[in-house]
Amino acid sequence: MTDTSPATMTDTSIGGRVRTASSHLLLAVTAVLCVFPIYWLFATALRRPEDVNSQSPLPWPLSLRSFSTAAHEVDIAGLIANTFFVAILSATGQLLVALLAAYAFAMYTFPLQKLLYLAFVGIWLVPFQVTMLPNFILLTRLGLIDSLIGIVLPTLCSALGVLMMKQHMAAFPKELVAAAKMDGRSSWSILWTVVVPNLRSALAALGILLFINAWNDYFWPAVVLRKSNGVLQLGLRSFMGTEGTQWGPMMAVAGLACLPVLALYLVLQRHIVNAFVRSGLK
Repeated sequence: MTDTSPATMTDTSIGGRVRTASSHLLLAVTAVLCVFPIYWLFATALRRPEDVNSQSPLPWPLSLRSFSTAAHEVDIAGLIANTFFVAILSATGQLLVALLAAYAFAMYTFPLQKLLYLAFVGIWLVPFQVTMLPNFILLTRLGLIDSLIGIVLPTLCSALGVLMMKQHMAAFPKELVAAAKMDGRSSWSILWTVVVPNLRSALAALGILLFINAWNDYFWPAVVLRKSNGVLQLGLRSFMGTEGTQWGPMMAVAGLACLPVLALYLVLQRHIVNAFVRSGLK
């Protein structure tokens, strides 16, 4: 027989509360560790130039001189606009290719289907440094070096995006697709009027991941833009010189670079959470 005495129930309740409190404490500590570098970034940007190396956790008195210095030395508005252009175009292109490819893999059966899907998996495992040189040679022949289009073009197909979307497509109810076909809709119409509206959360989650990846990319833009600091991440190196690093202005620009990504996440937060929750459901 199961012991259901009040003492046993009380012990179980106390144990559950202790486990819950421990879990919340662990999450709180993890959150602080994740947020602290961002806090320190803004704290350094808001210090006076003479206090930029201070170890004080509170930046006082506050100063905006680092932001004014950064605005004087680099074209922040132009860099942000260029970075937005590159990130949005790259994320949109990858999202569109991933959507179409995943739809084909999940909804159709065709020759060499498994082989092509394995090829996408293999592409995902190949480091970008391996394909960097062929991409650079191709862009040179096309005359796209030192251009924003040259940054975007090699990134328009994301193997990771295809793999993620394929999982969501495979879980999509086939009955809805069959019903739409019986109504006489074309495959193109089914994709945009039946499938896409039901995958908005997954598309939003993948879109923000692709956007953040393109927004934060430094290596490939540094290879393509040899004569200019055309994007925000390359603009940060303007504050690094032989005489030292201007930490205040650099942190000010880095802080401004974080704000658009944070704003995008806040806008799409509900869709992102729904996508990760539903991805674990059968």
